[in-house]
Amino acid sequence: MTRLSRAAIPGRQGNTIMSIHSRHAKWALAVALIVAASTSADAQVRYARGQNVAPAFEGWERNPDGTINMVFGYLNRNYEEEVDIPIGPNNRVDLGGDDRGQPTHFYPRRQRFVFKVAVPADWDKNRKVQWTLTSRGRTDVAKGWLQPEWELNPGVYSENNGGGVLEEGNRPPSITGTTTQTFTMGSPATLTVSATDDGLPKPLQRPAATTAAAPASGPAPANADVNQRRRRAEGLRIKWIQYRGPGKVTFDPDSVPAAHGKPMELTSKVSFSAPGTYLLRAIAGDGQLESIREVTVTVSAAGSAQSR
Repeated sequence: MTRLSRAAIPGRQGNTIMSIHSRHAKWALAVALIVAASTSADAQVRYARGQNVAPAFEGWERNPDGTINMVFGYLNRNYEEEVDIPIGPNNRVDLGGDDRGQPTHFYPRRQRFVFKVAVPADWDKNRKVQWTLTSRGRTDVAKGWLQPEWELNPGVYSENNGGGVLEEGNRPPSITGTTTQTFTMGSPATLTVSATDDGLPKPLQRPAATTAAAPASGPAPANADVNQRRRRAEGLRIKWIQYRGPGKVTFDPDSVPAAHGKPMELTSKVSFSAPGTYLLRAIAGDGQLESIREVTVTVSAAGSAQSR
């Protein structure tokens, strides 16, 4: 049975919050009640800005070569503010140096399955990988280890990304584009990526209208497909995000509307608020699974030797 991912997120008072496993319904209900009680005061206030970012361990997955990925995400407690935390003492993974591919630019609210830390096939099942973030005067730590119940699979990704039960045979989209670019501050900058998909999941079949249809505000039919009610709109889509960088990146446009059954291309004008090296991500998704294309962009100051 597919389950939801396990994510450990430090609470506002230091407590650990776990997301629900569908295979442990009674345990999940108990946790939900505890979490609801402990966070009810916080739930009454939505902070636009000024709050911290907490790391989250999502689970682990095994690669075809036997190596293992520890998968992490985060919760930016702000509803509007994007927070930047450079690699170093305030943003570090305790495994062979601070930098293990984690983000430095954090979008608002919950962002799942953001990056993966590879470890050897013979990794000790009790050894932990820790991601530490310090922001707004608070330090939070996410610890990941090989708990069997936390193993990830495509079905877990689909359900946690709002795609419902993974459609049989569905594979992630394929995305292509340049991996490096060099621009000069103030000069036109354009990035293009393309994506294709296998056409899955298939479009939802809308029920035919009947003269005895229930009012729109009435309850759903008893035999309604719960998965269809949960699933987001399907179709291939592409979006840009900033992953790292010394300044703010603006994409115009940052995404394209979803389309089903045909290749897609996204061409965006990109502007940077400061010179430096940026890591951008183009994400192609089909409503259930996603693929990532990373682009490293070097932006030189106008009039610098590098820009001549």
